This record gives sequence, C-alpha cells and structure tokens, in this order.
Amino acid sequence: MLTKRIIPCLDIKNGRTVKGVNFVDLIDAGDPVELARKYAETGADELVFLDISATEERRKTLINLVRKVAETINIPFTVGGGISSVEDVSILLQNGADKVSINSAAIKNPDLINELAKEFGSQCIVLAIDAKQIEGIWKVHLMGGKIATERNLFDWAIEVEQRGAGEILFTSMDNDGTKNGFANEALAKLSAMVNIPIIASGGAGNMQHFTDAFLVGKADAALAASVFHFQEIEIPELKQELRKNNIAVRF
Repeated sequence: MLTKRIIPCLDIKNGRTVKGVNFVDLIDAGDPVELARKYAETGADELVFLDISATEERRKTLINLVRKVAETINIPFTVGGGISSVEDVSILLQNGADKVSINSAAIKNPDLINELAKEFGSQCIVLAIDAKQIEGIWKVHLMGGKIATERNLFDWAIEVEQRGAGEILFTSMDNDGTKNGFANEALAKLSAMVNIPIIASGGAGNMQHFTDAFLVGKADAALAASVFHFQEIEIPELKQELRKNNIAVRF
C-alpha cells in the first residue's frame, strides 16, 4: 500500500516564511532554513518551497535560499515561484531541488509542461493549481491567486496530466488559511479524473482535516503551513492519529 504523505509548505516572501488567509494578509512565520531543518527531523515526508511573489515581481526564485534549505534537509524538496523555462528548472535542480512546481507559466504556455517533462521526466514536474469557486464553477487563478482565468479546474487537471505533469498540487483559495478543512469534494472529483497523485492544499486546521483529506478527498498527500509553523499540529502526533484511522503513513 502506498503511504500518504505529509508536506509542510514554506511560502517565501523577502527571504522569510509567511502565511496568510485566502492568499492575503501575510504575517511572518519564521526563518525558512530553521523551519526546514525542524520538519526534516520530525518526520515530514517532503517539503515544498514557494517563492510566492517571484512571478508577480517578474524575477527568478531565490536560488541562494533554495540551496541553503536543500543542504539542511534529507527529504524530497519541491521548489516553485517564477519558473518559466527549461533553464530555470535546470538551475533549481542543480541547487538542490528534487522537483519543481509550476503554475502561472504553464497556464500562459501549456507547452512548457511538455518541454519540462521531456527534458527532466514527469517525476520532476508538479503542476500547482490555485482555484476558487466563482458562481459554482472552480476557476483556475494565476499570479499567486490574483488573476482569474476562464480555465476550469477539472479540465485543466486532465490536460496537465496528458501533457506530462507528474503530480498536481491543488490549493483551494476558498479554504486557504481558514482552518476549516480541505476542499474534499473537489479533491475526490480530481482523484477520480486523473491518474497522477493529488496533493491537497488549503484549509488544514486540525488532525481530523488531514484524515478527511485522505479518506473523503482521496488525496495522495496533504500540504499545510501555519498549523505546522505555529506548532498547532506536530507531525509525529499527526501521523499517529492517521495510523489510528488506518491510513498508511511513513514513520
């Protein structure tokens, strides 16, 4: 049985870890290198590093910080933010990333997914999808959730799988930072429609929410930020709870 993964997320702005609600009202959450070290030591399965303002500010990901984090941890490391070319990915992989997360650039140029999958392998390519419901329809957003597109979440998920993405990181903007639970109905629908792993993101507030993401949402992994950054949930205790609910996790 494949184990379910617990993934802390470092949202980075100006070299610091930040966290907000519904993608706004950001507050400082600590030093990314120290947080990364703690998560690797306490049982996180992977780590995601998102330079959340790189695309909006039209600059590349913070390479030096990526390298420092990579040197500190011994778990798979995904990096996203401002990635728009084969060269960008090559530089990140050379500096310690195991996978890259692409979002806005893929929406603007879907062929980029094919190019990256061909060059580096699908296992390296995580397609991040930020979406919220507009008049009952899940619409994909870009530029860190600031710009709505006409793309439908589910149609886009099918397309990115066909183009070679190896995983989908789905963040519900409606749930993000609310601590009211993940968007399990949408997650379950996504899981039924594609054959690549789905990472649930947006809404974790307690341990039950993770259980629900796996059992109801059928997610393959669950990502969270503030509940880990501010010690509201400790990863070892979370994994014990998941195991009690017959969810396979790695210890």
